[in-house]
Amino acid sequence: MIVISEANSSDFKTIREIAYTTWPDTYGAIISKEQLDYMLEKFYSDATLNDNLNTKNHYFLLAKENNNCLGFASYEPNYLGEKIVCLHKIYLLPEAQGKGVGKLLISAIEKIAIQLNQNGISLNVNRFNKAFDFYTKIGFECIGEEDIELDFGYLMEDFKMLKKLS
Repeated sequence: MIVISEANSSDFKTIREIAYTTWPDTYGAIISKEQLDYMLEKFYSDATLNDNLNTKNHYFLLAKENNNCLGFASYEPNYLGEKIVCLHKIYLLPEAQGKGVGKLLISAIEKIAIQLNQNGISLNVNRFNKAFDFYTKIGFECIGEEDIELDFGYLMEDFKMLKKLS
């Protein structure tokens, strides 16, 4: 049975291990190895994860089966002052993909969003990431595009997506 639980700073090592395992599969054909390495270090250092958790109002969830962590998600309620939850991250180990774990994580975030009286869930997904189809199948709509410039001329080329909650 898969259990969804809230993560804390003691889980950062697990979160980082999942990111470092999944990102090469997810982004290896989309961005350069240099950009991939840069982004992993930038987004998953202890300092960044602590800042996300303790300063930026991000919450982390873990999906576990038999005490093995299969994936994680992070989200932020009241994103940019609106009644929207932003799904910042969701990554599953390759062996956990296609087994409903992602749906369980997003369902847990939907329940939290409804409890917090939020109107929807937003996310950004790389325009070349096959996860776009997954998000569409579970009710997210593409509402635009966004290019985010990073250091060293690196670029994140994303679709902006939204799932309205009733």
